[in-house]
Amino acid sequence: MPKSELPAPKADAKAPQPKKVLSEEDLFAQLAKAQSREDAKPLEEKLLAMFRASGSASVDLLMNRAEVAAAAHDKKMARKILDSVTAIAPDYAEGWHARAVLETDSGDDTAALVSLQKVVALNPRQFNALSELAGMLEDYGDKAGALKLYRRALALDPQLEGIERHMRGLAREVEGQDI
Repeated sequence: MPKSELPAPKADAKAPQPKKVLSEEDLFAQLAKAQSREDAKPLEEKLLAMFRASGSASVDLLMNRAEVAAAAHDKKMARKILDSVTAIAPDYAEGWHARAVLETDSGDDTAALVSLQKVVALNPRQFNALSELAGMLEDYGDKAGALKLYRRALALDPQLEGIERHMRGLAREVEGQDI
């Protein structure tokens, strides 16, 4: 029988099918439908991993080193490394986010505000950064701005922990109480 006439091999029905890799859009769609904190957590983790992927081996290495330095309580070294990350990859939102976390931990709220604003400008769907920036705005008295950012974060991740409590109090203060 000539090769062109051979029957196609049959697919093994029992063979494991490759898992479909979900896109960021798919994950956000699933996150919007999550019914519980437990359902949302793995989706959040996948999205945060996607955000963390820089596409550069050098940046990834520096981010890992900054994480190790921060875990070892060497904030000076972590800051130096993160400064390098934001210098060589200024459009990498997670470099700015890691820097903002370090600045907040170091008590440098002004720098953290600037870094968080940069994160949100570069990645408007970074729900954790939106929530963190909202918290800082709330602390500094910009209640209307905080409420707006909390709402944006909650629209992206309806199960985001602690947001609704903040929003209820702020909504009463900013928008008044219903009669």
